[in-house]
Amino acid sequence: MYRTFFKRLLDIILSGCAIVILSPLLLIIAVAIKIDDPGPVLFRQKRVGLHKTHFSIMKFRTMKMDTPRDTPTHLLENPEQYITRVGKFLRKSSLDELPQIFQIFSGKMSVIGPRPALW
Repeated sequence: MYRTFFKRLLDIILSGCAIVILSPLLLIIAVAIKIDDPGPVLFRQKRVGLHKTHFSIMKFRTMKMDTPRDTPTHLLENPEQYITRVGKFLRKSSLDELPQIFQIFSGKMSVIGPRPALW
């Protein structure tokens, strides 16, 4: 019981501080994505979480809007052609994962624990 409470408290404190500190960077990334390729800034993807529950994970969008939606990225003939310029940088630096701090803050994810598996 105490372990769960302190883990959640740690999640709230760490993600809350991260949101405050990283908010200027989040805004810059969002504007860069909009300028590079019009469309939504965030991308949602189904993942399998704790106890095999399903939830949507948020990431910054790194793919162009004309990417085929019915084919997984790794099965595309030339997936590199669908990645935006900003997206290449975000993927290399793992900054595309930053929106997940909001999901940690809301309790859908945790700082401590396994990485959610792909759908």
